[in-house]
Amino acid sequence: MDALVSLCKRRGFLFQSSEIYGGVQGLWDYGPLGVELKRNLKEVWWQDMITGHNELATLAGAPSPYEMVGLDCTILMHPQVWKCSGHYDLFHDYMVDCRESKKRYRHDQVRGRFVEYNEQKIFVTTLAEIEHELEEIQRRALKFFKLRAKNAGEISIGSESITLDRLDSHDEVLGPDAKSLGTLTEPREFNLMFKTTLGALGGAEDTTFLRPETAQGIFVNFKNVLDSSRMRVPFGIGQVGKSFRNEITPRNFTFRSREFEQMEIEFFCHPDQSHDWYRYWRDRRMAWYTAMGLSSDSLIMREHESAELAHYSVGTADIEYAFPFLPEGEYGELEGIAHRGDFDLRSHMEGKLDPATNPMTVQLGEDGKPKYRGSGKDLAYRDDITNEKFIPHVVEPSAGADRAALAFLCEGYTEDQAPDEKGKMQSRTVMKLHPRLAPIKAAVLPLVKKDGMPEIAQEVYGELKKHFNAFYDAKGAVGRRYRRQDEAGTPYCITVDGDSLSDRTVTIRDRDSLEQTRVKIDDCVDEIRQRILA
Repeated sequence: MDALVSLCKRRGFLFQSSEIYGGVQGLWDYGPLGVELKRNLKEVWWQDMITGHNELATLAGAPSPYEMVGLDCTILMHPQVWKCSGHYDLFHDYMVDCRESKKRYRHDQVRGRFVEYNEQKIFVTTLAEIEHELEEIQRRALKFFKLRAKNAGEISIGSESITLDRLDSHDEVLGPDAKSLGTLTEPREFNLMFKTTLGALGGAEDTTFLRPETAQGIFVNFKNVLDSSRMRVPFGIGQVGKSFRNEITPRNFTFRSREFEQMEIEFFCHPDQSHDWYRYWRDRRMAWYTAMGLSSDSLIMREHESAELAHYSVGTADIEYAFPFLPEGEYGELEGIAHRGDFDLRSHMEGKLDPATNPMTVQLGEDGKPKYRGSGKDLAYRDDITNEKFIPHVVEPSAGADRAALAFLCEGYTEDQAPDEKGKMQSRTVMKLHPRLAPIKAAVLPLVKKDGMPEIAQEVYGELKKHFNAFYDAKGAVGRRYRRQDEAGTPYCITVDGDSLSDRTVTIRDRDSLEQTRVKIDDCVDEIRQRILA
């Protein structure tokens, strides 16, 4: 991870937000290459899931044909949306505070190990990355027991890394920034939504929230989409947009951030077919990641146990990836596919549903009326052929654009050997991104800056730029230019040489195979297009 993080800053993939002022934890800016990678990722998702979908065909594994459309909803919404959705009451993580350092931590993210010395056993915690965890725990343990580094052999450190939520007591815990034991409080709930105000008065009635997910904008627009597009169930509505969560301890590069983008689909279907559609979307989304270049050996599909399920969920599966910052054998969530039942549409019709009831009924206040009133709008669907009226069930594939970008960067980062311009093998760093995702599709390189080669190279570059994000590079030896493009993830380098002047052909070099192919200049655009879409 250290090498990847260094490359991301050096080559302009990612920068920490407000870095010149010391940075802001959990917020990241995408640089010139990073913004192209993320834009490509979102556009490929949109093309594959929404605009490129053929509603006349029955796709493999799908129970029937279906339609797909898109939305772009506002970040700020009516405060009642978040009360009826359950976020106002239930969207929280457990946190602990340190009485000594006055810092706050997410209960299930603080790791540590048991350490023994002179018959005393304590639990030493750290927020260090996993590759530095053991070293940091040893350093902190030696300091606590007032020992020198040469005495490291006198302490015994457990082999298992454990999170705080697996401990029965905090009495013998050394907090991440504490010098004494037992300074951590008992865990308590912490709502993750960012508050803001609407209007100039700023009273309590003007309080609303930055959306923690894009899904609710789709649910409250369900009837609008249905009436304006005249679609029939089953159909899906997709959206890509910013969401915000006030994470207690954002960490692991961009994996857990306070501001992030989601790529979500809410798929509305008949209740009797919802389980079949759940399986379809679960399998289709898994296949999409492998098609885009993630290794199947690094991906798992994990079905949630009943205790893990959200209050609305009939079933949920997570697509998880073996991020390198996690301990070996552990995986981090990349995308969740949730069977949400009819919870959302009913909640926005009737009022917030009570998760303690089964089947769920509207939660009542002390006055016997709904605790949080719904819109009162009828969000049921009537089939125009059978005349059946029902509230559709929803299957939600919800992906994080930032987490997906991070996964593709982790997967693509490779160190190997390749010959330089003299044929001598040299180590190289290469970002093996799928051509559809690569920030730069092709780089144009004149072999030398004379003899008419720059003029031809500029001609080729000008044609490519009409269709793709291309790059022109005439600085330095051609071998070093290849290496720069390899680090940037550019799949194809087009070299203009002496033969180009006589036969109007160029060499296309493949980033991964290093194979070089001679192509006519007039065919360059079509050749690159075919390779990207292959």
